[in-house]
Amino acid sequence: MDLRADLIIVGAGMVGSALALALQDSGLDILLLDGGPLRVKPFDPATPFEPRVSALSAGSQRILERLGAWDGIRARRASPYGEMRVWDGSGTGQIHFSAASVHAEVLGHIVENRVIQDALLERLHASELGLLGNARLEQLRRSGDDWLLTLNDGRQLRAPLLIAADGANSAVRRLAGCATREWDYLHHAIVTSVRCAEPHRRTAWQRFTDDGPLAFLPLQRGADEHWCSIVWSVTPNEAERLMALDDQAFRAALGRAFEWRLGEIEAVDPRLCIPLRQRHAERYVEPGLALIGDAAHSIHPLAGQGVNLGFLDAAVLAEVLLHAHGRGERLAEPRVLSRYERRRMPHNLAMMAAMEGFQRLFQADPLALRWLRNNGLNWVDGLPEAKAVFVRQALGLSGDLPELARP
Repeated sequence: MDLRADLIIVGAGMVGSALALALQDSGLDILLLDGGPLRVKPFDPATPFEPRVSALSAGSQRILERLGAWDGIRARRASPYGEMRVWDGSGTGQIHFSAASVHAEVLGHIVENRVIQDALLERLHASELGLLGNARLEQLRRSGDDWLLTLNDGRQLRAPLLIAADGANSAVRRLAGCATREWDYLHHAIVTSVRCAEPHRRTAWQRFTDDGPLAFLPLQRGADEHWCSIVWSVTPNEAERLMALDDQAFRAALGRAFEWRLGEIEAVDPRLCIPLRQRHAERYVEPGLALIGDAAHSIHPLAGQGVNLGFLDAAVLAEVLLHAHGRGERLAEPRVLSRYERRRMPHNLAMMAAMEGFQRLFQADPLALRWLRNNGLNWVDGLPEAKAVFVRQALGLSGDLPELARP
């Protein structure tokens, strides 16, 4: 016998979990499924930092607060930062952003993805939402007005509305035949955590090198402010060379690339190397189907905006569905789901275009472009009003914000 729900969310990662929690009081029969076990891991503050982190904006923080997950994040580990320093490694251009410029306390928080995930899972287990772990989607087809999902163990699920929140390599998107535009950045990201001789001063640092951007994102363990999460974007050949180095040689190469801004690199955790690829679904919605988060769009990690875009997707979609449900509309109707697409697609495309533009500008080698970007950075750095606009946008203080993200 098929298991039936009003709405099925495939993918209980950060974005899928946030959507489920945002809909928990809707009165809808919601089922959230994931290929993992959906277990909350005990947190030990003495354990090493997870290599994958997110730079949570103030808007994402407000969403997580209203979903009841922020206290769980703070109880584990979250590293606030109030400043950002960016400079061109091939010249003299630099720019400095500060939360104080808009009378805010922080620009955001660097948080390990596992910490965010576990805080959300805690809230899910405390809710009455339907959770189905260790459930991998094998087949998907339309059956009347419903979607019929077949799992790896043969079980079948049925719902009129299906949400794909299953990441960049979304099985739902693939099985539903949703078209995407995608391209390879021809770069890999090396990610790990490092301990520096000097404290990071709650500042996010980013240097644009000839190979690609290098970010040092501040991490905090208790009162220790010497740890940073690094994201180093380099060509595949350079990534292979750097990954083959022993820790001592890697620390020396990293210190040189960062111009020793925080002194010697004293320690390095195990490294991961991730190929960088950008994807964007041509449509976020089909009849009875919506894509959110990385299933709809994946972006260069240049500014750490990926999960922030995903949380806004979840908050907007929840708002659209709740309003439609209150008016008695059929949630699977394209005219309902298209309201979500109209609000989110332009914003996501604009962010992706901006990141792509930054990436291309800082990789450009001609002397005229180097002169332009160095003088441009220094010029903008002298315009406090222009920088304040950027900071307010990053904080989620402007733009078309869903109710969950509004100040």
